[in-house]
Amino acid sequence: MSRRRKGDKVDGWLILDKPVGVTSTQAVAIVRRIFNAQKAGHGGTLDPLADGILPIALGEATKTVPYVMDGTKTYRFTLKFGEARTTDDAEGAVTATSGIRPDDAAIRAALPAFTGEIDQVPPAFSAIKVDGERAYDLAREGEIVELKARRIRIDDFQLVARPSPDEAVFEVRSGKGAYMRSLARDLAQHLGSVGHISALRRLSVGGFTEKQAISLDSLQALGHGPAAFEHLLPIETALDDIPALALSATEAIRLRSGQPVGLLHRQDRDRIRGFIPGGMVCAMSDGKLVALTRYEAGELLPVRVINH
Repeated sequence: MSRRRKGDKVDGWLILDKPVGVTSTQAVAIVRRIFNAQKAGHGGTLDPLADGILPIALGEATKTVPYVMDGTKTYRFTLKFGEARTTDDAEGAVTATSGIRPDDAAIRAALPAFTGEIDQVPPAFSAIKVDGERAYDLAREGEIVELKARRIRIDDFQLVARPSPDEAVFEVRSGKGAYMRSLARDLAQHLGSVGHISALRRLSVGGFTEKQAISLDSLQALGHGPAAFEHLLPIETALDDIPALALSATEAIRLRSGQPVGLLHRQDRDRIRGFIPGGMVCAMSDGKLVALTRYEAGELLPVRVINH
């Protein structure tokens, strides 16, 4: 006999404006406790010293987490010139110093070299696994962590403010797996100096933005009540960039039972116009997500069935 999962069946996305000093794992645990949810996860780690958008999936929404993590993200960060640090942020120990402070023109001239597809070495203090262990655990134990460069995508990289000669503020739009700490570190070195991130805020993840977010303090003040649940977004909100198809009741039953749905009849042509062979489709019924499917050879094949 299977053990009953503790908590209530709560499905949806909560967009948290995570404060500095709280880990992503701690934030998920707090949100899960407030909603008394059976299951929870997040749509992309945010460093403890960073604040901003942390999408938290509850219940069946956890099945859509990979699609959120693959989404474009935007950040604002402050690069402090003159000190390199072990963690590439303000938390680490100083490892090198420099008196060089590049001017605005030099900074702007350097940014194209860090735009597009580039190779990036992640910070030693990161969650990447090395021989089965997290890199940050090895680094904290004093081991030398050598991570391989990875191909990442930077869509936009702009200098937006210069509070002082020591500081420069940037906004970045990036793809999956890009580390802002590495970006700041490498830019400072490219400019003949050294540096680290002194402030980092995530502005958006996929289609989730600050407009949808609630602060942790505000959420805790609401507690486990109707007002908190008003901030839950439907599961399919995470999939706005994936085409959707409305199903009949019979088609929905087929998908829920793991069976494909054929779309080869003449009356289906308008329904599937624009679908890409092999592409993902959100199968909907009565305004709710039934399943994430793949469109192949005139059929919708269930990939992840959503149990409301």
